Amino acid sequence: MESPMPRPVLATHGGSFHLDDVFAYAVLRLALGLEEAGRDHSLIRTRDATLIASADLAWDVGAIYDPAAGRFDHHQRGAPQREDGTPFSAAGLIWREHGEAAIRAILPQATELAPAIAAAIDHEVIRRIDEIDNGFGERGGPLDLSEAVADCNPAWDSPAIGDRAAEDAAFRNASGLAEAFLRRRAEAVRARLEADAVVLAAHALSADPRILELDRKMPWEAPAFAHGLPVLYAVYPVPNGNWMIDSMPSEPGSFAQRLPLPEAWAGLRDADLAAVSGVADAVFTHARRFVAAAGSRQGAMDMARKAIALGS
Repeated sequence: MESPMPRPVLATHGGSFHLDDVFAYAVLRLALGLEEAGRDHSLIRTRDATLIASADLAWDVGAIYDPAAGRFDHHQRGAPQREDGTPFSAAGLIWREHGEAAIRAILPQATELAPAIAAAIDHEVIRRIDEIDNGFGERGGPLDLSEAVADCNPAWDSPAIGDRAAEDAAFRNASGLAEAFLRRRAEAVRARLEADAVVLAAHALSADPRILELDRKMPWEAPAFAHGLPVLYAVYPVPNGNWMIDSMPSEPGSFAQRLPLPEAWAGLRDADLAAVSGVADAVFTHARRFVAAAGSRQGAMDMARKAIALGS
């Protein structure tokens, strides 16, 4: 009978936890194929140097950075920095070593995109964690995961303070929150990268480079900006049977459009819009002139072409 494989021992600091140590643990569990502390690995939260030294892998504690030895601390003198001088947090160091493996575990069907997804998450998320943990960035804004994780710590007057089992359970719960966030972000980045390729292919087939015809609703504006496409309108079907005409913003995040839909169409619907636009199955035009709809592909394409002609 074969002896069971020894469970790896993972170590980080005890006491209050922060986003970087919590996020790093989530990444490690994904990258190493670990599920539950106590079942397929041991988690030690301590500052005992002897226990830390005996661990297979330690992060955010121990004053050593040596990936080959499984050591990922960033508090010591000479700790690694990014190329621009931004200090790494434990999450950044773990991500640099194990981020792609974590992405492959989350998205096994998108292995070829793992490097690009990992790089995007590093730029958009991990760098921000590094900045916050090292006192460079302000909390708040779109990535307020740091506050959500901090809220998982026992309150100052909780009976759980000093109760190692309760504190460790809170840490594991916080890591579950970080993992859920990472899974959602990885899927969102994958979809964004896939959409980029689809938009470029669709635009290459367009009869008029100013009209982007898609076979479904998808994120198309960011790829159009990123690749400098001269798109004025995107046309695509929606589940209710209509075809939408979306106006291209003048710049990323803007509510203004490169070419708003005709003012004479604004706020009109059905027969009134059909009479003014000359498109028999026109359905509506938003009063702000950034979106319209028709009952068919041909109707939507006709509206887009007429809008361009009227705006020329």
